[in-house]
Amino acid sequence: MGVLAALDRPVRIGGLHPDRTGLARRPRHRQRRSRQPRKHRRLRYAFGNALTPDESDALYEQWVIPAPGKPLFEAATANFSTHSPAAVETGNNDRGPLLLVMGGRDHTVPEAVTKATFKQYRHSTAVTELLEFPDRGHSLTIDAGWRGVAEACLSWLGRKAE
Repeated sequence: MGVLAALDRPVRIGGLHPDRTGLARRPRHRQRRSRQPRKHRRLRYAFGNALTPDESDALYEQWVIPAPGKPLFEAATANFSTHSPAAVETGNNDRGPLLLVMGGRDHTVPEAVTKATFKQYRHSTAVTELLEFPDRGHSLTIDAGWRGVAEACLSWLGRKAE
């Protein structure tokens, strides 16, 4: 299982202020105010938008830890820089099978981004497939429905091992 990383204070990188999704965030004066702590609201938008507020808050309490944002931001912007430390050779024919798993309601890695990533691998002769969970968000591997995702991935692996 993965760990949701959160910054206590976003770090300015390359002129942008990354939030927990790795994307530039709105200025503070434009953020909506509510009684709920800002960190919980951010996590709910980025990771728990397909969940109930209670389940999203429980994930926050269980998984969020302070972590540096630079590696996440570098990974999120790897396609925009040819010299990125996170760049991937998508035309590699010698790699193993690749399964891209997508949540249809994911705010952190939207459907268009995952499908664009899938297209980037079209030049490789290695197996690349896309598995979509239309009603799931970014938390699909750690929320209450994670077993269904795991079973689908294991089933895919079993078919590829034959």
